[in-house]
Amino acid sequence: MFTATFTFAKGDYDDEFLRLDEAIAQVARSTPGYLGEEAWENPDSGLISTVYYWDSLEALQRLVDDPRHLAAKQLQGRWLNGYHITIAQILRSYGDGGIAHPLNGSPLRPEVDQMQAGGPVDVAGER
Repeated sequence: MFTATFTFAKGDYDDEFLRLDEAIAQVARSTPGYLGEEAWENPDSGLISTVYYWDSLEALQRLVDDPRHLAAKQLQGRWLNGYHITIAQILRSYGDGGIAHPLNGSPLRPEVDQMQAGGPVDVAGER
């Protein structure tokens, strides 16, 4: 599994931005391999960060190659005051289930190993 994190400084949005943003969101959500997303805003810096979860790089690439995404990339300077993209592979994903998360129930949960083997698992998967 992979993430694509889009961090940006908000600029001035217009109707074209809002239409394109919604179209890209619909494309992402309908792309086979899309697992979910989360968004965060830092009140101190004003930066917004959206993390998209994908089951493969190929799934992510389908969104990247979509004409609406390519158009937004070309026009981003009209609406944003800077951005940064980070693509990462997910090695582990786990929690106590007390909060909603796009990867709840994913196969990358070391608790299953812990329960079966009776010992803790660290972030590298070592006991």
